[in-house]
This record gives sequence, C-alpha cells and structure tokens, in this order.
Amino acid sequence: MTEFWLISAPGEKTCQQTWDKMMVATTRTNNLSTNYKFNIPDLKVGTLDVLVGLSDELAKLSSFVESVVKKVAQYMADVLEDSRDKVQENLLANGGELRVNGRICFDLVTYLTRFQWDMAKYPIKQSLKNISEIISKQVTQIDNDLKARASAYNNLKGNLQNLERKNAGSLLTRSLADIVKKEDFVLDSEYLVTMLVVVPKTSYAEWQRTYETLAEMVVPRSTNLLFEDQDSGLFSVTLFRKAVDDFRLKARENKFLVRDFQYNEEEMKADKEEMTRLSTDKKKQFVLFAVSVNLEQSFPLKGPLVRWLKVNFSESFIAWIHIKALRVFVESVLRYGLPVNFQAMLLQPNKKNMKKLREVLYDLYKHLDSSAAAIIDSAMDIPGINLSQQEYYPYVYYKIDCNLLDFK
Repeated sequence: MTEFWLISAPGEKTCQQTWDKMMVATTRTNNLSTNYKFNIPDLKVGTLDVLVGLSDELAKLSSFVESVVKKVAQYMADVLEDSRDKVQENLLANGGELRVNGRICFDLVTYLTRFQWDMAKYPIKQSLKNISEIISKQVTQIDNDLKARASAYNNLKGNLQNLERKNAGSLLTRSLADIVKKEDFVLDSEYLVTMLVVVPKTSYAEWQRTYETLAEMVVPRSTNLLFEDQDSGLFSVTLFRKAVDDFRLKARENKFLVRDFQYNEEEMKADKEEMTRLSTDKKKQFVLFAVSVNLEQSFPLKGPLVRWLKVNFSESFIAWIHIKALRVFVESVLRYGLPVNFQAMLLQPNKKNMKKLREVLYDLYKHLDSSAAAIIDSAMDIPGINLSQQEYYPYVYYKIDCNLLDFK
C-alpha cells in the first residue's frame, strides 16, 4: 500500500514520549500501522498573521506541486508507451541508494520514510515564505518546461504518425511510393502516361473487360496488377495524355478510383528520408531499460526526454514532500502554539485496519480539541484550517499517496 498519513501531535515532556505513546497505541498491541519519525528542522516561525496567511498559500501550492508531479509521471508513461511496466520502478527521488546518471536515488517510499530536509536547496535560515517561494518558482519552471517539451515531442510524434498513416491503410488513401517501381511506368514520353487505378476485388473481371474502352487511345493489354490489400487491387494502365480527363471521368462512373500519382524518384526518396529522420528522432527521445541479473537494479540508457522526465520528476516530488513538511510545521504552530514543541510522524496504515487506526488516533488526541464537533458544526474559522476542503482531526493530518499514475 502506498498511502501514508503525515501527522503531528504536541510534545509531552519530550517529543520522544509523544512518539512512544503513539507507537504503543498503533503498533505494539494491534499492528494498525507502520510508523516513522518525520524529521522537520527548526524553521523560522515568524508572526501569527504571516503563519495564517502562509497556511492558505501552502495549501494552494501543495495542490499545484502535486499536479506537476503527477503530470510528469503520467507523461513519462505516455512517452514510454509499450514499456509502461518499467515506469513505476523508475519514478525515483534523489537522496538514496540506486545510482542513475551519476545521481543516487531512492524509490519514493524509501525517500519518504527516510525524509531529511534538503538544507542546500531550501536553507532554513530563510523565512518560511521565502522557502515556499523558492519551491513555487522551481516547480513553475518545471511545469513550463514540461509544456514546451511535451509540445515539441507531440508535434514530432504527430508528424511521424501522419507519415505512417500514408504508408498504411487502404489503397484509396495510403502512399504508393513504397509499392510501385520504376519499371511499372512509361516515363519521359511526350505522348504516353501511366496511371494507377484502385479497383475493388469484386470488380477485377469488369476492369479487365472494360478498361480499354473507358476512353479513346488506351493502350491495349497495358494493365498490370501491382499490389493488393484486403479490399482492392492497384492496377496500372497506359494511355495517351490527351485522353486522361475522359478516362478519369469514365473510371469514376464505373467505381474505379484513379489515384493522383506521378513517379518522381527524388520526391519519393525525400519522403522516405523524412520518415527515417522522424522515426530516428522519436527513438532518441526514448529510454530503454536493461535489467540486471538479480533484478534489483535497472540501468537506463540515454534518452533526452525521458532523462529530463526522470530528473524533474525527482525534483518536483522532493519539492512536494518539503511542502508537506512546511504545512505540518505551520499547522502545528498554529494548533499547538509556542514555543515550537511537536512530533511529526509518518504512518503507513494497514489497509484492513484503517478505520480502527483512525479511531485509535482520535482517542489518543481528542483531548487536543474537546470542542472539535461544535467547531465543525458552527463552521468557525480555525487558523490554518479550511474545513470546506478537508476533513478535520484534533491532530495535524495530511495524506500522501505515492501511487502517482492513473493506469494500473
């Protein structure tokens, strides 16, 4: 299960006592959850007014950053197409034990359960508002870059798909360049021209019987079957240039389709080269995975787009968890007051016992707000809490779900 509950409770005489009390209630007697200490450094508190305003700003920023994390993850899945089974195992966060492109990474659960504040990226000497602005600027840039890269990739993919469609499908619409040969045509003639006609398979006999009479000056016995698909055949026929318009009209009346095609080796070569170029460019954006013998590590080969997605998924996920830490800090100060004295804890609920866990936590911390029900019923404003957007508990609570992909 990838769902975690990030909570905080005020320190008893020591924060360790708060931790021990929660551990006894949730794990040592009934195994309701697996618990981890969540280490938040001593951040600058600021004034109460700043904290109240920042609480609302962080809620919005958290939603935005989470959406960017999910967009990057989902786009990686879209780009990898047939390798989607490899996506989840390559959604990593820097700071762990698997080395990718020279950087050490954790899987998301490990990063979360071993969370350490990144002092270099988010200096704690800065104010809470400045730290939130650093994260906002960083993730906004990732979001903008993703839009630009996605647009460029989608254009490339769309152009390639258009070319692929030209080389597939029905004879009525597909490109004929890879079907016909030079020897199928009368070339460099002042008077004669070879035309290509799509004939339904059910009309082959009628074509053979009538094509010489569809117009004057059709060369007798000049038709040849060049290619067949499921429904039709492509026939060549040679006639005088002055008879082309009459032939085209009569052919249409008999449900034979004359394709507009002129044999031009240079144009055909250019189309094939364009297809090859687009296909190569698309492949360069991919990353292939070679899994080691013991299946414990996967080593990605280079691919610009996927490499960018991997790096910036990590950056945005790390930013998201730091936002969660900021929210816990701010809400804990608003709830429990000064001096700062609370224990942040990460719980991984046992799926079968989630309801029981919630009851145990309520019993454990209901003394923190004996009037919670009355407050909720009267819809009073609580500093840092928007009751219309989230459930209210006597303790600070945020859910974190590490399953960031829509597909299963």
